[in-house]
Amino acid sequence: MNNPQKLTADWRLQDYTAILFDCDGTLADTMPAHYRAWLHVTNHHGLRFDEDYFYALGGRPTRDILATLAGEASIEIDLDQASEMKEQAFLEQVAHVKAIDPVIAAVRRAHGHVPVAVVTGGYRDVCEKILCQIGVREYFDVIVASEDTSRHKPDPDPFLEAASRLGVQPEGCLVWEDSDLGVESARRAGMHWIDVRSFHQPERLTERATETDAGGGP
Repeated sequence: MNNPQKLTADWRLQDYTAILFDCDGTLADTMPAHYRAWLHVTNHHGLRFDEDYFYALGGRPTRDILATLAGEASIEIDLDQASEMKEQAFLEQVAHVKAIDPVIAAVRRAHGHVPVAVVTGGYRDVCEKILCQIGVREYFDVIVASEDTSRHKPDPDPFLEAASRLGVQPEGCLVWEDSDLGVESARRAGMHWIDVRSFHQPERLTERATETDAGGGP
């Protein structure tokens, strides 16, 4: 397979020299918790951030998203302070985060046979806490986080950095991702990918609120 392409879950381990995993929404079902944390911050600052837009920006670092939202609203906020507020609001929920089992099965399948890495748009310390919470930190040879590259998904730099650290060529890598920006990053890096959304969809908070309002929720 010389051209980057989307694959299904019936992939063959022997076809790849490394397996790279996004963290949030791929290894761990964190997206609802992240959106709750985002609402805590955006409501505090009077920013609009609907759930569809949140998912469209999946893979971008917190500070970049805040800068985008503030720019669109034509207001100034302390990006560092707001980023810290968002991360703390998320970390208060991390003890309840669950693994996405089919992806964890792929991690265990690859471990000990080919190098594996996490490539996340989040902060390293937050990623470490998530991996420890779901019990897979020891499986990963490398973590590339938002601090490690100046350009982020959808640019190819994060995945290329991971390949470089693992000592493998990009075309031999298989990426597991759950966002359009992450998939585009993998494609630009010349890697193959599996879109986790083909078998896992996170709970939408907006939909749950609508069902509850209509009397259809718990």
